[in-house]
Amino acid sequence: MTSLLTYDIDDKIALIGINRPGKRNAMTDDMFAELGDLAERASEESSAAVIFGFGDHFCAGLDLADVMHKMSDGDLARPVIGRHVPHVAFDKIARGTIPFVSALTGAVIGAGLEIAASTQLRVADDTAFFALPEAQRGIFVGAGGSVRVQRLVGNARMTDMMLTGRALSADEALHQNLVQYHVSAGNALDEAIRLARQVATNAPVTNWTIIHGLSRVNDMSYDDALFFETLVARNSVSGQSEGRLRAFVEKRAPRLERPSFDATQQS
Repeated sequence: MTSLLTYDIDDKIALIGINRPGKRNAMTDDMFAELGDLAERASEESSAAVIFGFGDHFCAGLDLADVMHKMSDGDLARPVIGRHVPHVAFDKIARGTIPFVSALTGAVIGAGLEIAASTQLRVADDTAFFALPEAQRGIFVGAGGSVRVQRLVGNARMTDMMLTGRALSADEALHQNLVQYHVSAGNALDEAIRLARQVATNAPVTNWTIIHGLSRVNDMSYDDALFFETLVARNSVSGQSEGRLRAFVEKRAPRLERPSFDATQQS
């Protein structure tokens, strides 16, 4: 393992850190591959996981010096056989077996936003800002952003972000569906861990069904999606289902409380 990513387990919650603060946690292909390996390990060893960045920034995107070096060596002109490294890595997050939560601070740019978009839950603090500046660098998103980011914000908003290079604040990101939670500065990681612990209490098969089922419904026609939902609902019942239902009926399970509305906290 390189020293550029960290991995810890805290009471069945995996904590994956991007540890390159001197470069605003910019990513190389080796780091993408390692992130995928750690995501796969987390799926085997934990019930939920959190991805965060060391220092002031989550991730400022690709290491462009590394990209330039590959261009000068002619690496980018060679045919690529097999799947793109970030696509493989991020699929292990987006379509793994456990939920992933990203704690977003500072720069969440380019590939950093693509990492965040592959997680199921995204928490941004006041310092976070979001951008897709690839067009200004003469390149295109290449780590799943054209699929995942576009599905979050829609075609028009992503087109705007890419054509103009505009940066969105955490509040704008909340209202444009890039993130689901907005917290005060310094609280993103704590909130992400809290959410990870909460979702980890769900039945594992239910979490897996949500992760894999909802994303596929988006690709289906109306009738196909309802048919798929019926099959999934009937086959997602696990050995825990009866006990959890009984606990609710017998008033042993926590009841849902009416929320106090705070528009700054979640969408």
